[in-house]
Amino acid sequence: MKKIDISENIVYIGADDRDIDLFESQYIVPNGISYNSYLIKDEKITIMDTIDKRKTKEWLENLENELNGKVPDYLVISHLEPDHAYNIGLISEKYPDMKLIGNAKTFAFLPEFFEIEKLEERMILVKEGEEISLGAHKLQFFMAPMCHWPEVMVTYEKTEKVLFSADAFGKFGALDEEEEWACEARRYYFNIVRKIWNAGTSFT
Repeated sequence: MKKIDISENIVYIGADDRDIDLFESQYIVPNGISYNSYLIKDEKITIMDTIDKRKTKEWLENLENELNGKVPDYLVISHLEPDHAYNIGLISEKYPDMKLIGNAKTFAFLPEFFEIEKLEERMILVKEGEEISLGAHKLQFFMAPMCHWPEVMVTYEKTEKVLFSADAFGKFGALDEEEEWACEARRYYFNIVRKIWNAGTSFT
């Protein structure tokens, strides 16, 4: 997959998966899917999510290439489903001084999935609307419970005006697939987002 730069200092480090037949074992994905992860380069270097185990090797290579010998300061955990979070344990062990940013529900759930050494010392707990400065970039956090799970949050980077939207906005299909956007985005929304909100759970 070719390198994708969101901006000079925000880069895509995720991966396409064209070998998967069914997303979440139920949704047909003839054009694959993408596992989305990003790196923000600033005074505090920040990883935005990890990705699924199916593409761990590629993700680590992308991350290490972009770090170029540097060490990440933060990992923002937007969602704990495996396609976002499988490599949290691995990357936390690799970079033991890296802090983990999440909300109260994130850290209530996290020990159910990973054994992270000195977790309490590494946690940065954020609440609705709170901000963290990375230097030139500023992250603001908003809770999005039940999109899909209770711990989901989205992150808005205020300087470059970039929204890291967890599962709220997306589409089926690999990023390098040339296809009409609206159809797969609509199918994703109806199957992944709308059915949960229709169950009576609000976004806020």
